[in-house]
Amino acid sequence: MMRLFFALCLSFFATAVSAQDVAPDALVKRISNEVIEIIKRDKDIQAGNQKKINELVDAKVLPHFNFNRMTALAMGRNWSKANADQQKTLTGEFRTLLVRSYSGALSTYKNEVIEFKPLRAAAGDSDVTVRTQVIRPGTEPVSIDYSMEKSPAGWKVYDVVVGGVSLVSNYRETFNAEIRDGGVDGLIKSLSSKNRSVEPPAGSKPK
Repeated sequence: MMRLFFALCLSFFATAVSAQDVAPDALVKRISNEVIEIIKRDKDIQAGNQKKINELVDAKVLPHFNFNRMTALAMGRNWSKANADQQKTLTGEFRTLLVRSYSGALSTYKNEVIEFKPLRAAAGDSDVTVRTQVIRPGTEPVSIDYSMEKSPAGWKVYDVVVGGVSLVSNYRETFNAEIRDGGVDGLIKSLSSKNRSVEPPAGSKPK
């Protein structure tokens, strides 16, 4: 389920658009439909070409996330224990961790269908949830909900809930355990070690 989530998140965010004047649900639907078609046509991505996948993620995914808020939420009460330099480093490492996760799952797309739920928001709301459901033949539908906030640069995602499980809450448990064992620097070291591990060769299938 998590691999499916990462692949579909990428399909949502992979095309850069000007989002300031676009409703968040319309943005989700438009980009999802456009990028699903790209994935279907791109044999290199389907084959797991790591270099091409990484370049795509780096260029198209990152602008649509508020990584600073995501990292703070994932850290919870421990965020205030980190100084400014540590917070900056943690945000960078967490971003890299998520990008690697997206990259590793991109080629798992297998003709899923995304249903878009009506947006429940009042005019002028700056914090909304865009709800979708992923239909895959032979399995139960999977809900994927995007927590989004409006910023001067447009709508940004600060959490994703897959099948009722929050991405940032899921990481919070791991981060808290790392900090209990080694403090903030211990968490930074752990994330850095994971992010600097050897990547699979270009063109290889992610495991």
